[in-house]
Amino acid sequence: MSKKENYLMSKDLLPVKHSDKKIGSLGFAFIWVGMAVLLATFAIGGNGVEQLSLPWVVLATIIGSIAIGTFMTLIGDIGIEHGLSFPVYMRAPFGTIGTHIPSLIRGLAASCWFGINTYFGASAINGILSVLTDYDNWFACFIIFASFQVINTSLGIKAVERFANLAAPIIIIISAWMYTTLSDKALEQGREVWAWVESPVTGSAAVTAFIIVIMANMGFWATLAADMPSISRFIKAPQYERNWFKRNKASLTGNLFALTVTQTFMVIIGGVSYIAVKNYDPVIALQEAASGIILGVLLLMIVLAQWSTNVSANLIPAATIFSNIGGPKTPFWVGVVMAGVIGILVQPWELFDIIMPALLVVGGILSAIVGILFADYYLLRKRQVNVPDLYRHQGQYHYLKGFNVAGLVAWVLGGVTSYALSSYSFVVGFSVGAVSYYILAKYWWFVKYKQAEIEQPNEQRYLGITVGRDWIIDDEHNVEKPLQSPSHEHKQANASF
Repeated sequence: MSKKENYLMSKDLLPVKHSDKKIGSLGFAFIWVGMAVLLATFAIGGNGVEQLSLPWVVLATIIGSIAIGTFMTLIGDIGIEHGLSFPVYMRAPFGTIGTHIPSLIRGLAASCWFGINTYFGASAINGILSVLTDYDNWFACFIIFASFQVINTSLGIKAVERFANLAAPIIIIISAWMYTTLSDKALEQGREVWAWVESPVTGSAAVTAFIIVIMANMGFWATLAADMPSISRFIKAPQYERNWFKRNKASLTGNLFALTVTQTFMVIIGGVSYIAVKNYDPVIALQEAASGIILGVLLLMIVLAQWSTNVSANLIPAATIFSNIGGPKTPFWVGVVMAGVIGILVQPWELFDIIMPALLVVGGILSAIVGILFADYYLLRKRQVNVPDLYRHQGQYHYLKGFNVAGLVAWVLGGVTSYALSSYSFVVGFSVGAVSYYILAKYWWFVKYKQAEIEQPNEQRYLGITVGRDWIIDDEHNVEKPLQSPSHEHKQANASF
């Protein structure tokens, strides 16, 4: 194999086999419990109760969470069906080289989020140590906390799931405790949690405020909706299952149920925090509402939450992307370290006020990627993918010197429109990205650059787990080796090509 072909063949980016899918429904749900506990999640609740009562904020959050969870599951089927990660499948709508442009932006954003979440987790650790021992050195806590997260993630997806299994129940218990503590503080201030509003709005202003809360919940998870395949490729799913809902059962459990419940509860805590002490930051709110051992235990929840979130939502996606860009000489653990270093170098404690708006804008722009992936995978290829060519330098996804111009143009159109209409960023970015890509690809780009699975669709040849196939890419010849079926009934599904 030539050196040029080699750079697409990083071991950590090869399709995940059915036997290596280790995350079940409960494990994925626990991962979500940890991922949804973030400062920005609390901020949605805090900002919401400035104009709406908490019940309306909760309803908007449920709608937004179910909507974004649906998009996550749709895009996550790429990982379920074919075992492919986000940056590898991105070679289809963007080209083997073009994939690096949007992927790199997502990777940098994830690294910055890692730094920000680590900073808040370190602040909580410092608060715990201060309560228990009078020790006060937040920077040392920051470096140590960052190191533990990088090591945990470098050990692989199973270590991530084990940590989530440990952290999730603790987060649930302490969250309930936190809600009770802050509610009592609010009552002391003479504020009824479920009725109090700082500056009530009515009429069209109330409708606008309601929609903004929905879009805030959707836009916040837009980036993870795009690169969900990097996580979903490790989720267990039944072979030979043609029913989409049954095949994505574990994914649906996490993305719809666990996300919605956890996101809603954290938004409630953010709202209650603001009602109680006029600050949605639970670290600050808790320091005013509790003391002693109780404060230390409550702050522990913040630490576990930031850790669990960073591993699944930031370090894994960023590391996968950096490994794809670096090629075979950049294994997954090196990508994890790179993400960790970037997260430290951005100095989130100094640049937080600048980074937060920038990251939210990037999230809105990347919503167009979700639309492009949807149009490419479902509308054009109809879930059939010529997977071996994703690893061939001169395969069908090489396009024009490694670039799919249709994907890049659609991304720019969707991103610019999303930025211009930021209040509805996700819906606008997704819609413009999907429609423009479908038209450009179907009637222009794929006319010039033929796609085998579109020209000659064949379920037995271009589907993965649905027909019982493991996509196994041979390092020497770069071809798919079919899984040997255990029964005569499925031999055709695993025939070589």
